[in-house]
Amino acid sequence: MALRASGLAPYQAALDALTDQSRKRSLAPRVGLDFTSNDYLGLAACARLKAAVTSALARGTPVGAGGSRLLRGNAPEHEALEAKAAAFFRAERTLFFGSGYFANYAVLSTLPQRDDLVVLDALVHASAHEGARAGRAQFTCAAHNDPAAFEKAIQDFRGSGARGRVWMAVESLYSMDGDRAPLDELIALADRHDAMLFIDEAHATGVYGMDGRGLAAELEGRENVLTLHTCGKALGGAGALVAGPRVLCEFLINRCRPFIYSTAPSPLMAAAALEALDILKEEPERRRRLAHLVGAASRAARARGAAHPSGSQILPVIVGEDGRALALATALRERGFDVRAVRPPTVPEGTARLRISVTLNVDEAAIDALFGALAELLAP
Repeated sequence: MALRASGLAPYQAALDALTDQSRKRSLAPRVGLDFTSNDYLGLAACARLKAAVTSALARGTPVGAGGSRLLRGNAPEHEALEAKAAAFFRAERTLFFGSGYFANYAVLSTLPQRDDLVVLDALVHASAHEGARAGRAQFTCAAHNDPAAFEKAIQDFRGSGARGRVWMAVESLYSMDGDRAPLDELIALADRHDAMLFIDEAHATGVYGMDGRGLAAELEGRENVLTLHTCGKALGGAGALVAGPRVLCEFLINRCRPFIYSTAPSPLMAAAALEALDILKEEPERRRRLAHLVGAASRAARARGAAHPSGSQILPVIVGEDGRALALATALRERGFDVRAVRPPTVPEGTARLRISVTLNVDEAAIDALFGALAELLAP
């Protein structure tokens, strides 16, 4: 027993160090009003998604897939979703994965080849960084939302004599800052250098673009563009769709180890996503209501001096010090507002923050009350 305890000591020491730095994570229950989820359109508990899943169960859809898509796990619901999503997003093909993290990792660890270069926006999701790290291509980071930094990375790569393809990986709407990628400049760069542009639309899908097709909607269907649309945020369920050229999706089916060797996502989640795509087209008022609430949150934040509005449904309140961010989040939860602190390494050093998320799960009065409470807590 003593030997076992000593073997675990390094792990406990690491946890103690995180506690000392105010960076130890722990699981906390949902409390109060939702200002932290990504359920932007309020679909996660909506009647139509519940009915779609109930109907799928009634007609015999299994809860679990029972195996890999290449074995018996390929359910009719998976194929129906991929066909419908391809038409909805106007892509040649889509491929359904179990999560956005999984899809990002799968794409960037599989498609870029040994002689290629992956250029990651410095603030792109951790899953993209991990996928690039696990793949065979070289990878580097470019300064956030700086097309010139991307171009310099490409020029340096070409200047070294490399002839492989360049892949640029960005988020269309960044999850921690709520700002948008300069997609027009990035696609021009991709065209100029015969590069691929991989766009994670996780926080834009369902919220922006015609019918909620995302911020990159006008780029879908191009040979040098691949997009990722998560089903677990505005679409209210779970999973993710990679959309792009048919040949790349077929390559993933044949060469992507995370896809080949994983049990397929639940067919029930495919059924939910199918219904969510219909909701996006048939209930545009959800996007209009969300846009109204985002405007109300921006006005309240500005009037109270509590945050600098990002222009999106994600409003970061950067407080800098890790312990202070934790204390503010705790105080807000005690007042009935579910707000969470985000600390390094999820965000850059010195930028610990509250990540306030605006969803249809709250109303304008709740938003005003939140920023009033926050202003009180931030007052000197």
